[in-house]
Amino acid sequence: MAVCVGMLRLQRLCVGGPGVLGAPAVRARGWREASWLGARPLSSSSGDADHSVPLPIGGCSYVQGHTRTHLISKTVGWCLNATAQRVPDREALVVAHENIRLTFAQLKEEVDKAASGLLSLGLCKGDRLGMWGPNSYTWVLMQLATAQAGIVLVSVNPAYQAQELEYALKKVGCKALVFPKQFKTQRYYDILKQICPELEGAQPGALKSPRLPDLTIVISADAPLPGTLLLKEVVAAGGLEQHMARLRYAQGFLSCYDPINIQFTSGTTGSPKGATLSHFNIVNNSNMIGERMKMHLKPPEALRIVLPSPLYHCLGSVAGTMVSVMYGTTLILSSPSFDGHMALETISKERGSFLYGTPTMFVDVLNQPDFASYDISTMRGGIIAGSPAPPELIRTLISKMNMKELVVAYGTTENSPVTFMSFPEDTVEQKAKSVGRVMPHTEAQIVNLETGTMMELNMPGELWVRGYCVMLGYWDEPQKTQEAIGQDKWYRTGDIATMDEGGFCRIVGRSKDMIIRGGENIYPAEIENFFHKHPQVQEAQVVGVKDERLGEEVCACLRLKSGEKATAEEIRNFCKGKISHFKIPRYIVFVNQYPLTISGKIQKFKLREEMERHLKL
Repeated sequence: MAVCVGMLRLQRLCVGGPGVLGAPAVRARGWREASWLGARPLSSSSGDADHSVPLPIGGCSYVQGHTRTHLISKTVGWCLNATAQRVPDREALVVAHENIRLTFAQLKEEVDKAASGLLSLGLCKGDRLGMWGPNSYTWVLMQLATAQAGIVLVSVNPAYQAQELEYALKKVGCKALVFPKQFKTQRYYDILKQICPELEGAQPGALKSPRLPDLTIVISADAPLPGTLLLKEVVAAGGLEQHMARLRYAQGFLSCYDPINIQFTSGTTGSPKGATLSHFNIVNNSNMIGERMKMHLKPPEALRIVLPSPLYHCLGSVAGTMVSVMYGTTLILSSPSFDGHMALETISKERGSFLYGTPTMFVDVLNQPDFASYDISTMRGGIIAGSPAPPELIRTLISKMNMKELVVAYGTTENSPVTFMSFPEDTVEQKAKSVGRVMPHTEAQIVNLETGTMMELNMPGELWVRGYCVMLGYWDEPQKTQEAIGQDKWYRTGDIATMDEGGFCRIVGRSKDMIIRGGENIYPAEIENFFHKHPQVQEAQVVGVKDERLGEEVCACLRLKSGEKATAEEIRNFCKGKISHFKIPRYIVFVNQYPLTISGKIQKFKLREEMERHLKL
């Protein structure tokens, strides 16, 4: 191991470029403005620039992405302006359910007016504005307008109820909140009134609430409501020259190192924390996502991304909105919240070429009863991310949906989010058995949880990441930030992973999900992947449940394919002789659904609690 560490130290001295070391240095200065660097032209790299990924060094699970291309030291607003100048007449945004279509020139004009309008209300650089609602034109508008004005967008889970909303708004000190009146059974205005009864009698733009002392501006996206401003009136006011002049002045004080977005971690492992990202984080991450997907080499008709994933989540806002801004792709919102039927219909009607989603979402799309009736001939690829993707699902998507350029992406909100990703030309097996290879300007290592030393290749340990992509920190939580990001600037992901000789990374589970049964370490993802090979199993989730003798026992929660039936004994017999005896679940429970976050991630801590109650443990 001494050899490994020595070689690692030499590697850092030789090739540690400004991208890897520069961003942590900025963080160490406490988010102060840093000097601007020269940015390379957007999307100008050659088709093979990203492909020769460096290999692990000296038999150790450490790899550093290439640093041949410069990191971009520009703000989101600058990038939008550049794309609007380059392809002004190309379709930028399609919101099917709102009958909205905008070119990049039109989108930039609306974004500028919205940004100007927000500043005219008294919002200033660094103030926090919460966007609370499902996917919509308003969501994209607020994402880009806040960035243009230097306001920090707070992505508020659209499913939040009163107590959760209060926690989020107080946590980051939101001064403004934007939301629609209602979506399905979620009555946003009424929920806010539960914690802010003063709203109904307040002067619009001058709210005073004891429980929410920072919140003064409430904006309704779609209907006049007591105590609120109407978004279209805010945007209209922003078009006045005196307000536009103020926007131009304010933009002179923006830096790419400023915080731009607070995204609450999805809560799959407990209480949400506010991961704070900068322009620098998401501009560069989206640029590298698009580069790896070879967006810069595709004709305009192939640049049509269908997004059923929520915008409040990093996959939607960065790989969706920001890739569109960086590469001039058309972003198509298929529905307010995920709907497999609408995703297929949108692909067909809008000639979609790329589709994003979590494994759960893709399973739902594939299992639409009228799947065969849709024209998906324009499909080329997409991104699958958010949780481990079963190999059988990858193979099915490539064969059944013509997604030959499908890529698997891995990352965390705290890493802006993508740190590992497939190449479109990787083999089906490589995509099915890994989350790809490290992204540029990113270091990764796999560490022994007990000793803190680097693991050898193909040995499981905790995945650590370092580079430009690491968040500024958890908002107002220095202790939790220090727990996640050490003084050495490595971010501890909490994910258990392995790395092979080719630099391919495989996620085998969460460190907190790891089941310790009588001293044996069991990684749920390994068993889940095994169950996906069962002809009757649609989806599998494995959790550890408490056991007095062994500490934990394995519990498999299986969702069977439509019309199929099976018994627990039949499932156990399927396991015998194929996986180690200690990995065969003691408990097998057949379920119809799993507890999910709004972004489609399975909440294993809730599933574990449900199973322990169900099994009366």
